[in-house]
Amino acid sequence: MNQNKKIRVLVAKPGLDGHDRGAKVIARALRDSGIEVIYTGIRQTPEQIVEASLQEDVDALLLSILSGAHGFLFPRIMELLKEKGLGDILVLGGGIIPEDDIPEMKALGISDVFGPGTLTSTIIDYIKENLSKN
Repeated sequence: MNQNKKIRVLVAKPGLDGHDRGAKVIARALRDSGIEVIYTGIRQTPEQIVEASLQEDVDALLLSILSGAHGFLFPRIMELLKEKGLGDILVLGGGIIPEDDIPEMKALGISDVFGPGTLTSTIIDYIKENLSKN
């Protein structure tokens, strides 16, 4: 990644999950670290999230979910990203995702999953390290 280019990240809340405090904390920490952040708000469809990723020309997509619908929503988002030619976006998951489901999420192409209690600095470092490889 070009060192002069500011990292652009979309933080999204897919599905009917209306609890967004964690997503807002992450968005603010990313912004405070110098990353440009676009936050979609709650109750976004996979189509809305992927369209926003395309329109905003993001480097990374952070999906936050607490509802348990990750097994349906995350695969659909990954499918749509590939269809739109956005397969090179770094995708991270977060929220309440059971440990047993994480290998399946990674098999979809989600780079990593961060659960409750993860330090914001860990997520920021992960994004910067993985985007610098591109």
